[in-house]
Amino acid sequence: MKDIDITEVLFGHGSHLNCLQMSTRAFLAFFITLLLLRIAGIRTFGKRSAFDNVIIIMLGSVLSRAVVGASPFIPTTVACLVFVLIHWALAWISQHNDFIGRLVKGEPKQLFAGGRPIQKNMSRSLISEKDLLESLRLRLNQDSFEQVREMFLERNGEISIVKDS
Repeated sequence: MKDIDITEVLFGHGSHLNCLQMSTRAFLAFFITLLLLRIAGIRTFGKRSAFDNVIIIMLGSVLSRAVVGASPFIPTTVACLVFVLIHWALAWISQHNDFIGRLVKGEPKQLFAGGRPIQKNMSRSLISEKDLLESLRLRLNQDSFEQVREMFLERNGEISIVKDS
């Protein structure tokens, strides 16, 4: 009589997986992703900078391969752990080193000052005056630049507003 390998029954191997095997992989991948995002830190969902979005996209892309059997489950999971550890390390280094912070996360760009938009920075950031007005309506409930001292495109992609005193 042949011994039944429970891991083979539950996880299978290769890309020829049945519903039970894909479901088991999906169940496990969900909790692995949750754990990895906890390691990456809450900032991954809080700030949503390009730097933070990279980890979300990479985890989703790579772990999906493990679920459907396109890549081996354990090596794929370890690769995702490496992504998370790199993300965490760069975030930690960025916190302590401004140069690395600027390199990884970018710098805020001033979009408005001295009573007028700064066209050069707006062009580089692909921001229009209508985008600035939209931010004014959303954040200050006003439709003019009258009470605005400065506006910035922040590192997380949001437009911040500094009001005149």
